[in-house]
Amino acid sequence: MKSIVKAYFHASLILKISVALVIGVVAGFVLGEQAAVLAPLGDLLLRLLTFLIIPLILFTLIVGVNQTNIANLGRMGSKVFIYYTVTSALAIVVGLFVAGILQPGRGMHLTGNESFDVPDNPGIVQVLLNIVPSNIVTAFTEMNLLGIIFTALTFGIAISAMRSSAKHGGLGDSLLTTITALNEASLLILKAILQYVPIGIFAIIATTVGSQGIDTLVSLGGMIGVFYIALLVHIVLYVILMLLFGIKPGPFFKYARTPMITAFVTQSSTGTLPLTLDAAKKMGVPKSLYGFSLPLGATVNMDGAAIRIAVSAVFAANVAGTPLTIADMVMVVLIGTLASIGTAGVPGAGIVMIATVFVQLGLPMEAVALLTAIDALIGMGATAVNVTGDLVGTKLIDQHERRRNR
Repeated sequence: MKSIVKAYFHASLILKISVALVIGVVAGFVLGEQAAVLAPLGDLLLRLLTFLIIPLILFTLIVGVNQTNIANLGRMGSKVFIYYTVTSALAIVVGLFVAGILQPGRGMHLTGNESFDVPDNPGIVQVLLNIVPSNIVTAFTEMNLLGIIFTALTFGIAISAMRSSAKHGGLGDSLLTTITALNEASLLILKAILQYVPIGIFAIIATTVGSQGIDTLVSLGGMIGVFYIALLVHIVLYVILMLLFGIKPGPFFKYARTPMITAFVTQSSTGTLPLTLDAAKKMGVPKSLYGFSLPLGATVNMDGAAIRIAVSAVFAANVAGTPLTIADMVMVVLIGTLASIGTAGVPGAGIVMIATVFVQLGLPMEAVALLTAIDALIGMGATAVNVTGDLVGTKLIDQHERRRNR
């Protein structure tokens, strides 16, 4: 037994995760719905990762702010915002292009028995207002990432000002030292949690496969297939972008694969955030950049979800027998880009975004009910690409900053 435990701890994380995925899929098919007994092990992984989100964002961003000047932070922030907006729109174009060629849903028809209650969409204005929390405590208790980022930036800038002050310089340095120590402690805790990640992934994938079953895969397999082809096309575009910026894709994916796989299994960009931050650190990206860009990306940048919007719109139009026109496709790009930001942080954000676009285009809401049947299978791929997009953007901006400073 000791030798098995020793071998487990010495094996590489990606090997353990890969084995966990294979065993989880097999267990899901064998156990079926009885695989739900493993759910608590998966829930524990999500709780452990969520447990670290606040200290990692708070301490990492405060330390990062104090490793650069405010002008650099503002410049990098504008680049992050532009990248997230442009790639979200590009993702929708990719989804429309692939779905336009493969035409998911053609030949299917609505039975009239489908129904779905559309969740409330808070809209972009409310999302922007949430950046400034009305109560600093609720920003943390409600896991308001935008509010936490705002708090970290505010205190980080204040500490930076204290360190530059003749009167409070000593206090500012002492406070930064304490926060730096807390940040290092958070990273040590993360290293311990990483040992449990394969076990949690095994449980989550087994439960997901067991609950979805082969029937769901077959009945809507065309839609799932088109969606994953679109995701692969978008990942190819990421690779092209990295090559244009002189970034080697091999080393990038070596570090990115752990958060990508974890995001795929957990369907949570936010829950995967500790692993995403760790990957950016291993890539050599400065804290002043990834401490800001990745938490923000986990909240507002959803390339995978944007592709989901596009493919779902084509699917619904084909099921309804009214294929999208060029004008409709332009509307999908515009509305989908705004929706992908405006629904940030909402439970079931993918379904909310789809419903928002369907309402604007007059597509049947009954089609949303069909899509909920494969929500987990679609959400897995979408979340993995969401996280990949955050890391790609962070690395591209880092490379651009390095070139600028030469």
